[in-house]
Amino acid sequence: MDLSKIILKLGFAILFFYSCSEKIPVASNKYSDLVIIFEDLRDLQEPILKNGIPDYSKNAMDTQYSQLKKLKSRLSRIDSSGWSVSDRVDYHLVKAELDAFEFHHTKLKPWSRDPGFYSFRSGDAGASMNVRDMMQPLYDFSIPLSNEQIKQFKVLFNIVPDIFNQAKLNLTNSSYDLAEFAIRNSKREAEMFSRIAEDLEHEHPQLSNSAQLVSKEILDFRDWIIQSRHSMKKFAGSGKADYSWWMHNVQLSPWGWEESNDIIQREYDRIITFLKFEENRNKNLPLLDVAMNRIDYETSLFNALNHVVNFLRDSEIMTIDDWVNPSDYSGYKNLKELQEILGSEKHSNDEFLSKNTSIDTKVRQREILPGESHEYIGHMLDEQRQDRLPLSPIRKAERRFNMGSMRLEGWAVALEELLMQGGVLDERPQKGREMEYLMNASHMSLAIPDMKMHANEINLEDARKLCAEIMPRGWSRPEENMVWFEMQSNLRNPGGFHSNVVTGKAYFIKLFRERATQLGDQFTIKGFIDDFLSYGIIPMPLIRWEMTGYVDEMEVHWN
Repeated sequence: MDLSKIILKLGFAILFFYSCSEKIPVASNKYSDLVIIFEDLRDLQEPILKNGIPDYSKNAMDTQYSQLKKLKSRLSRIDSSGWSVSDRVDYHLVKAELDAFEFHHTKLKPWSRDPGFYSFRSGDAGASMNVRDMMQPLYDFSIPLSNEQIKQFKVLFNIVPDIFNQAKLNLTNSSYDLAEFAIRNSKREAEMFSRIAEDLEHEHPQLSNSAQLVSKEILDFRDWIIQSRHSMKKFAGSGKADYSWWMHNVQLSPWGWEESNDIIQREYDRIITFLKFEENRNKNLPLLDVAMNRIDYETSLFNALNHVVNFLRDSEIMTIDDWVNPSDYSGYKNLKELQEILGSEKHSNDEFLSKNTSIDTKVRQREILPGESHEYIGHMLDEQRQDRLPLSPIRKAERRFNMGSMRLEGWAVALEELLMQGGVLDERPQKGREMEYLMNASHMSLAIPDMKMHANEINLEDARKLCAEIMPRGWSRPEENMVWFEMQSNLRNPGGFHSNVVTGKAYFIKLFRERATQLGDQFTIKGFIDDFLSYGIIPMPLIRWEMTGYVDEMEVHWN
């Protein structure tokens, strides 16, 4: 890490400790003081650097936790009772993140429980050491390197042994299943540094040797994990009580483990029933065409995105602003450009999808619209809209600790089926409806094992098997990369992940019904969805409070 970044982090640390002095009086009623606490919370979450790497030692974490308790004390002295509902929502958003951070310290403790915490490429599958940004120069570079890049590479390669030395000291309470993820991911990470070594070999032989040594360090750490597994805990789930606490206090959901499990099982029953009715209805229809080459697949994507945007503009389901452009997602201005670019690629007519056997791929090859509506309308367009909304700094910030999963994924998954019911598939092959229900079934096949792992009823191996068993048509296998990754997302997040997907969808539908009942003849689908999206990416019970004025689900948090 360069000197300027180190100085910046030290500056943040100094500012944070200064801010923790008693500068907010007892019984403050200023919204601006809430913003200060939120900013201090975000600064506190940034680890202090020691020898160029984030410090997650026991002493460092104890110090961080003591400052966290001071922040919670400061928040408790803020009186928000006279504020607007919107500002009170922000208060509870900050409180929920403080609770999440405390859970991170008292229960989750990924630095001591999870070997994958020290991964360089853990992605969105759980908490990480925050070294991905540090490693960013390694992900995109050209040969020969500049003098500045050479310096960066030397620094990055030299800190890797220190990262693993720290990991070995910190990992005192690991679980077998979390270790399995790290062991599996280490192969990919070692291969990444081996490829970097090959790229550097001719122009920068010394750096190439260093990159190979890093690859060896990764494999040595993997071997250390393997040798340590005999003393690790069998299960890694939160347990029903802590899962429920997380849902109630961080997601602010009225549903704990038992209620969430019931919702997921009932949704699975419904989806399988509707799928079977669709299959019976379509039994005499020909099979759907399958996109097996890149040109066909990307053409299908381009057409689907434009179809769904035009459909939404005409259907009065939600506002589609003039700035919305499906090319932002597809990457192509028009079909001619797509064909010119892909037609020139040697692999364009290969069966490039045949090696990817995931459920998503199987569905998208046959009817791409539901899954990509989820990704484009449900996610990318959602994020683009958030950037343009006049939200408070607290709401504008990206949600951490998986706090946004029910809102983000619940909305996107609900959108899949609701658009189908609204008619988006009417002009496409009838069997496409089966694909939507199969997509929904895939969510269930991931959510049900999620609940059982967090209840510590099954281990990772059994969860992967269960995922395959309950997915219709045999469209899932325990050894698939997708199954491994999604089970990692489930287990490395304290309130699960795919369970939040399903309960988030259920909560969205509940809120839809409540608002329709509340407004009666004044209710419109477009009005509801536009309103829902306007509050930002925050826990849905907070949206419900601000949208409807209903306080029953929030009263427990006021005491």
